[in-house]
Amino acid sequence: MSDTVLEQQQGKVVQQAEAGIATRLATHMARFPMPRDLTFLWTVGAMLIAVLALMVASGLSLALSYTPNATLAFSSVEALERRAPSGWLLRSLHMTGASFFMLALYCHLLRGLIYRSYAPPRRGVWGVGVAVLVMVMVTAFAGYVLPWGQMSYWGADVAGKAVGAVPLVGPTLEAMFLGGDAPGTPTLHRMFVLHFTMAFTLVAAVVLHVAVLHGRGSSSPSGLSGQNPKRLLSFHPYFTVKDVLGVVLMALAFTLVMCFWPGLVSEAENYRPANPLHTPADIEPAWYFLPFYGMLQVVPSKFGGLVVSAGAVLVLFLVPRLDPKSHAATSPWWVSRFVAGAALSVLVLSFILVGLAGRHHVAGVWLTVGRLATLGFFAYFFGFLPWHARQARPEAQL
Repeated sequence: MSDTVLEQQQGKVVQQAEAGIATRLATHMARFPMPRDLTFLWTVGAMLIAVLALMVASGLSLALSYTPNATLAFSSVEALERRAPSGWLLRSLHMTGASFFMLALYCHLLRGLIYRSYAPPRRGVWGVGVAVLVMVMVTAFAGYVLPWGQMSYWGADVAGKAVGAVPLVGPTLEAMFLGGDAPGTPTLHRMFVLHFTMAFTLVAAVVLHVAVLHGRGSSSPSGLSGQNPKRLLSFHPYFTVKDVLGVVLMALAFTLVMCFWPGLVSEAENYRPANPLHTPADIEPAWYFLPFYGMLQVVPSKFGGLVVSAGAVLVLFLVPRLDPKSHAATSPWWVSRFVAGAALSVLVLSFILVGLAGRHHVAGVWLTVGRLATLGFFAYFFGFLPWHARQARPEAQL
């Protein structure tokens, strides 16, 4: 038998194997059992995947025309928007997508806190999800620096000084971060490589998150009772329809913001080229970083502010340990629900208020508001969660 015939037969075997794997995967996804009482909040995951795909596709297209150089970066972005075919659309899709992705991610995280999606046996799902959040924040910050406008430059400068406040190794870390004494071309090279590589790492992390979720099963608004095999439905067609509807509604909101209210997701000051000799009157990051920016400023010490700001994210890894058991409250259900709802309301309100304080530069009355809001934020994790865990008893399996 000739080599050509052997190669053709081997190719057919490989194609059949690949087709078999794809068929089994599609069948598994379609038949995956889901609790029938899932609310619309569970469709946010599908929205995140849709926006992530849009971000990767638009980001790859933008990277083809971008120049990571301090003297050329801003002009390369301007040329892309003004001269490249549909360049303005690609840039708008990418900028709007960043805000929608962060908003959906915060909602997804809040849903996990509301329904205790971190409870056993889903600690791994929660841990991978929080890791995805950290990776998204790093990717978003690197992308915010790349246009090299005024806010991009001074945002990198503020971040570099914050890192430089770390005792002993601070100056070394700052030099590694900026590539010198001040933001410049080395900074852009670092941010471009970081943004590009983290985007694909993020895709792999999301795939891992979904794989772990499928291994452990989806959580339910009803707790363990909602995961009774008799109360499960297949993913398709019952939940695919709901996910598609959620993605369509998000696409409508996405289009409205991108076309009619672009100022909600962009900063006017960042449409001016970076100027190290002119400090903007109001230096502030993108809206989704404002709460952490506010926490960075409420503490008089730079290093203390960095610890508090970073701790606001890292504390999420501790949630399964702070509230460790799958349990039900010993108090009447309406009392438990009222206390938990009040605590979550304080958490959300504190997050919003410290963000507003960051936008107002934590000056005057906003300093007091920011400090109280920061205390309220951490009180949920180190106060309410351990207390609520002590007040509960193990929940019976159904």
